[in-house]
Amino acid sequence: MDAGFQAKVKSILSGDTLVLHALQNFKQERILSLAYVTAPRLKRDGDEPFAFESRDYLRKALVDKVVTCRVLYTIPTSNRQYGVVELANGARLPDDAVHAGWLKLRDDAGRKDNAEETSAMLEKLKVLEARAKAESRGLWAENPEAGRIDTDYELPDTKAFVEEYKGKPLDTIVEKVLAGDRLIARFMLSPTKHVQTMLLIAGIRAPSTKRVNPSDGKEQPAEPFGDAAQEWVDQRLIQRSVTVDVLGVSPAGQLIGTVKHRQRGSVAPHILSSGLARCADHHSTLLGAEMGELRKAEKAAKDGRIGVFHGHVAPKTGGKGELEGVVSRIFSADTIFLRTKESAEDRRINISSIRQPKPSDPKQAPWGAEAKEFLRKRLVGKHVRYTIDGKRAATDGYEEREVATVIFNKENVGKMMVKSGFASVIRHRQDDPDRSPIYDELLVAEAEAQAEGKGMWNAKSPAAKQYVDYSESLEKAKRQLALLSRRKKVAAVVDFVKSGSRFTVLIPSENAKITLVLSGIRAPKSARNKDDKAEPWGNEAHEFAHRRCLQRDVEIDVEDCDKVGGFIGTLFINRENFTKLLVEEGLASVHQYSAEKSGNATELNAAESKAKEQRKGLWEKWDPSQDAELEAVPEATNGSNGDAVSIERRKDYRDVVVTDIGPDGKLKLQQVGTGTAALTELMNAFRSFHLNPANKAPLPNPPKAGDFVASQFSEDKEWYRAKIRRNDRENKKAEVVYIDYGNSEVVPWSNLRPLSQAQFSTQKLKPQASEAVLAFVQFPTSPGYLKDAIDFLYEVTGNKQLVANVDHTAEGTLHVTLLDPKQGTAFKDSINVHVVAEGCAMVPKKLKPWERAATDVWTVLKQAQDTAKEERKGMWEYGDITQDDD
Repeated sequence: MDAGFQAKVKSILSGDTLVLHALQNFKQERILSLAYVTAPRLKRDGDEPFAFESRDYLRKALVDKVVTCRVLYTIPTSNRQYGVVELANGARLPDDAVHAGWLKLRDDAGRKDNAEETSAMLEKLKVLEARAKAESRGLWAENPEAGRIDTDYELPDTKAFVEEYKGKPLDTIVEKVLAGDRLIARFMLSPTKHVQTMLLIAGIRAPSTKRVNPSDGKEQPAEPFGDAAQEWVDQRLIQRSVTVDVLGVSPAGQLIGTVKHRQRGSVAPHILSSGLARCADHHSTLLGAEMGELRKAEKAAKDGRIGVFHGHVAPKTGGKGELEGVVSRIFSADTIFLRTKESAEDRRINISSIRQPKPSDPKQAPWGAEAKEFLRKRLVGKHVRYTIDGKRAATDGYEEREVATVIFNKENVGKMMVKSGFASVIRHRQDDPDRSPIYDELLVAEAEAQAEGKGMWNAKSPAAKQYVDYSESLEKAKRQLALLSRRKKVAAVVDFVKSGSRFTVLIPSENAKITLVLSGIRAPKSARNKDDKAEPWGNEAHEFAHRRCLQRDVEIDVEDCDKVGGFIGTLFINRENFTKLLVEEGLASVHQYSAEKSGNATELNAAESKAKEQRKGLWEKWDPSQDAELEAVPEATNGSNGDAVSIERRKDYRDVVVTDIGPDGKLKLQQVGTGTAALTELMNAFRSFHLNPANKAPLPNPPKAGDFVASQFSEDKEWYRAKIRRNDRENKKAEVVYIDYGNSEVVPWSNLRPLSQAQFSTQKLKPQASEAVLAFVQFPTSPGYLKDAIDFLYEVTGNKQLVANVDHTAEGTLHVTLLDPKQGTAFKDSINVHVVAEGCAMVPKKLKPWERAATDVWTVLKQAQDTAKEERKGMWEYGDITQDDD
């Protein structure tokens, strides 16, 4: 009889047989059967009654426990050892199992052993068995069939099994560990129904163990760390009770699920952090957000260079973190160009881990244009944040490309494209350095888009958009001109910028493509290629137009067409005339005849004057003295009878109040009447509305030029209706114009609120401030004299109700003669004449056609100017500034 030894129980083969391993060596095993007893057997062709319960009694009592074993006898023919087992708590086997009714004495127990100790042990076991029988315990139950469990060892339809039990945690016993990522699991579906099959641990891929190739019978050695991974899992899971969430089926038809230890939770992160497995990317769609935890565990192992990652070298990063830029162009659904502060040239970026609809795939190709347009509408001209994730190596036909995570309005652009079905996810290798940090989320988003049939996963392809090029010939252009010229502000998209003033424009509503030429200006020619020579400022004009207009949503007014099929007209971007912007930057000059014809002459001439004064672009060397006097002031002519011949001026008198005077001398007028009363009523309601704490919500998004908002005026802290003129994203400030009073100022975004209430909208009450200029006079360009003129205007117009005669209207600006009724109603009593008489303004050199027609005013104005010169008033204090120096 053996003196006894200590060991740890690894597993239970049946209700009477244990697998033991040495305390310090998991691989050193021995099998011990319990002496003098037998248990029902587990069989693939059908278990004996109570076989599982008998084994499970021992499994729960012994697995992973340190026990003291004593061998009582050995069968010589099989060398099988039989004995007794004692636990630290005093429990003894087989005694306790016989008493519980899960073992019964062998018929031949003790026949060849008459020792006193053996007889005593057998006598005790007989008494325990008799008690179990009397109490109908375990095997001795009155109905033996109640102990029969139906166990399936093969699953004919794993997909159906997943569909039935997905989302239902299953009590499971790990019967065998095949490798670090695959097990034989017994699912206990009910007290009488079990399924035993292979299970893959979701989210990981462990190195393989030694195996035999079934095709050729050759043995394949284990991969590095394969045996270590299998042993690690074996020690912790073999015959343990776990919970399994079945998630899906592998391509080979094997179940995939999350295995959760009763105390330590999911086992996958622990295997990964020990460096004994890698993340399985193709399980991301099954795990969803849980994959993020597995990535963290894998990263910990990589950082520590543990196990399979012992030679891991972290990829190099740019080290610049999150950067900012403006999207200048969309190349495709997965590639964009960014304008950044760091580089003079646009930066080409591929969005990490996504691919546009494949042009070579007949099902995906029709979605390419749709996907690009989807991205263009959302990103072009928008401010984004991006982080460089790595570089995609050069391949045949493609150069090396930077890949980045792009964020717009806190949303990942790559995920947005995949989620909408306009991009697919690139299948990376494990060691790819350019994968997205949210790669698992992308895979989940792709699976959802496919399931919902979104975008290119829809069985029905989109209708192809075919644009007709109406600038292809003059004949085509004339046909389309009749339609476009009748419409105003036609929605369009700039598809290509040919030069500073020439664009290829798409009109989606008409399926039309046209060449648009800006009217009223002449822009210098740019170089068409490297060998071509550009006119001065031609390339700069082209670049300015390219940056401001390419791929932008715009509006166009078409006026005419040229001899080669180009459409002549105006282009508006963000509701602003782009021609004016070009002229203001000194990148185009006014073509007076076509500007007058288009009706934009006043606006463009003012923009050109501004560019000249600031010496911008074409006017960097401008000298005011070089401007020839194109038109002299007309003298009153005599008729045959000697009387002065005059043309009666337009009469359009309005009661007005001057609400603001701009730094350039332009006026803002409020017309007194029903509008004034309506404004007073609106402002009272507006004030009450914004005093209510419930209406303190700020703007939901950064403001854009042209937006109507509510703005708090800095001087009186009251709220007024306003319009965004310019926006400063960097400092989070905006220049606003108060639409009912005409004054403007720069305010922080925090002082802006939405103007979305119908009772305060411009449809309810149109803006009450009208832009105006004094007719027939020209203010000095010298800042000092101009300031004197503005101060004089404030003095003579402030807090007074005046009468304005509207002499002319152009582009919404009123050209007026202002009269103070208390001073007189004749032209000689007008503020226009007083300004000239005080030396604060002069008679203009260049006259427009409507000005030349008003011959009755010039004698009065010249007399006032001559008096100011003689008395050295204002700008004439040092003499006649209009005369050339001798």
